[in-house]
Amino acid sequence: MVSERLAEAFGFPVRTMAIPAVDFAFDAERGQYSSIAVLEMLLRLCPPGDAKLLAVTERDLFLPVLTFVFGQAQLGGRTGVLSLARLRQEFYGLPPNREVFVERAAKEALHETGHLFGLVHCAERSCAMSLATNVRHIDSKLAAFCAPCRAHLRRGSRG
Repeated sequence: MVSERLAEAFGFPVRTMAIPAVDFAFDAERGQYSSIAVLEMLLRLCPPGDAKLLAVTERDLFLPVLTFVFGQAQLGGRTGVLSLARLRQEFYGLPPNREVFVERAAKEALHETGHLFGLVHCAERSCAMSLATNVRHIDSKLAAFCAPCRAHLRRGSRG
């Protein structure tokens, strides 16, 4: 479902692959996992060539200067990681809602993959590249790029 939406948005084939557990990135003090450590591991696993690797984990991720991150990706790089932990309604003490969860995951997968293809945070609040610091903002975004972000992607794919 999310991989199909990525393939459609970027016009490239998307395949899935298993990655090792990220338990090594656990920070006991924070009770979370370091997204930086995960990205470093992913760099070693990323297939050669022009491949991009977006890992998806259930683990709650953080950066040292932030309480949490929904994901992190190398701008114009090869690897990124997306956390599903805070995208689930259950994280906030609410009943599960698969439709909401899948939509949030698709939006954030687009966002992180957009970074891999050189897109920066967008000021257009409805754009998938808009920075989301909470799930309410994710919910208000579209699972699509705004016109300027789409144009940037098209320019980038031509070299």
